[in-house]
Amino acid sequence: MNYNLKDKEILKIADKIVSNYCLCDNCFGRFFAKINHGLTNNKRGKILRENLKIKTKIKSKNCWLCDGLIDEVNHFSKLIYDSLIIFEFETFLVGSKVDEEILDKEQEIIDYSGSEFSESIKNELNREIGKILEIKLNKEVNFEKPNLMIILDTSFDIIYLQISSLYLYGKYKKFRRNIPQTRWFCKICLGKGCKKCNYSGKLYKTSVEELIAKKLLDVTDGEDEALHGCGREDVDARMLGTGRPFVLEIKNPKKRTFDLKQLEKEINKKNKDIVEISNLRYSNKDEINRLKQSNFRKIYRVVLKSSKILNNEKLKKAALSLCGKKIGQFTPSRVAHRRAKMVREKHIYDCKIESIDGDIATLIIEAESGTYIKELISGDEGKTQPNLSDIIGIPCQVIELDVISIKGE
Repeated sequence: MNYNLKDKEILKIADKIVSNYCLCDNCFGRFFAKINHGLTNNKRGKILRENLKIKTKIKSKNCWLCDGLIDEVNHFSKLIYDSLIIFEFETFLVGSKVDEEILDKEQEIIDYSGSEFSESIKNELNREIGKILEIKLNKEVNFEKPNLMIILDTSFDIIYLQISSLYLYGKYKKFRRNIPQTRWFCKICLGKGCKKCNYSGKLYKTSVEELIAKKLLDVTDGEDEALHGCGREDVDARMLGTGRPFVLEIKNPKKRTFDLKQLEKEINKKNKDIVEISNLRYSNKDEINRLKQSNFRKIYRVVLKSSKILNNEKLKKAALSLCGKKIGQFTPSRVAHRRAKMVREKHIYDCKIESIDGDIATLIIEAESGTYIKELISGDEGKTQPNLSDIIGIPCQVIELDVISIKGE
């Protein structure tokens, strides 16, 4: 049913409230906020007093409910505005903390009057402050995914900011071996620094993540970062081809817009012959999930060494026998400390011999994402079946591994 502020039922509730509580027009009108859309609560309060023929006016500072809080909207807006000067953003949302005593009083009036048309004082504060800031900042309120979430503590004039992360998509190539994708913290000190890690807190001097992120942290003035890769190559493997997709998350950034092409050039110049990035663009959190859930095929160049001179025909037949084969891989010994112990079924789509030279051979293998290529060659003491070493009857080990393509991205 659509009510208006002249209806007897509404006036009866209004009279019950105003006869028992000393309220300013704003608070009085807020108990009827869902009636006559387009009016402010202050205007609703004035209309209700007129309809009830009440001449007494209550100032906000004398209001039993808000005790002058409503008159602080401009003050709170300035507090927030001043705290946002150093941040670059396009969207925001205001939230607030209000003294529990005020909220309890508000609920008392609702329970007493039976009004079903009210809104919380917190909602009104958030809305009115938001409207002022939209004009002053020339930015938009966003209820879904704001760049800045602003929490105002009205009791202590404190502003808390929740800053949305900035996400950047790109692809990286890694030209040197023995560089991990992300920071590897020392297992002994867990990143604190100790004699074992030369007080660096890390197992490796640097990582793809750090090489890419340093410049981006500088230009965004962010506090921290995290690299989310579409899988990861082994530390001793190179990442070639068109590169591996990633999303870099910059946490608590103060700046959000910059020339991405120029940043690419600067990052690549700094990391020449080590790491190179391409296709840098703005992204979002959803893309991290897309990359993590993807199942892109990978193509590898594998250089293996056998314990004996290799027979060309035998090796070619072995490679051919793996084409289109499904293999079972029990968690490899080298990753057992960080992976669940289980058998993983993986598809080998193609396996070709590129070259054979005595006890050294180079293979091109196309496999399902997540395949342990080193174990496909060595067998890992029988944990991977079938495997190349068993098929040719000669123990083999991978001595060089390159990812040369990630298909489908």
